[in-house]
Amino acid sequence: MHIWVDADACPGVIKDILFRAAERKRIPMTLVANKLLRTPPSPYITAVQVPAGFDVADNRIVHEVSAGDLVITADIPLASAVIEKGGHALNPRGEFYSPENIRERLALRNFLDELRGSGVQTGGPNALSHNDRQTFANQLDRFLAKCV
Repeated sequence: MHIWVDADACPGVIKDILFRAAERKRIPMTLVANKLLRTPPSPYITAVQVPAGFDVADNRIVHEVSAGDLVITADIPLASAVIEKGGHALNPRGEFYSPENIRERLALRNFLDELRGSGVQTGGPNALSHNDRQTFANQLDRFLAKCV
């Protein structure tokens, strides 16, 4: 198993949780972003910088991910593509995307995108809370305990 991180928009506190988990469980983890990322020195943690552009990091992750891998992302289309390849997708708030819920998430995302395109202000997500961080860490630990 490999952990892939859609790192451009991944909060630093979530990356820190992931760094500790990769070290503790000795799981390879790759952060993919279109900017240079700093990572702790570790044989398990690498960062890949991709060219700037729409969905370039997402496309790289989809190309590299294998069945059983875990992808950390808040990007719903990326999560959908990962699930189609047999991977697992977890967002930074600790919610797993699944074959059962991904269509609903895609439909809502597309609806909100259409609203924004027509000029309606839809707002954005709330700031990541302490509870969100704890939920993420707990979900990650449960998943890794089951799979590793």
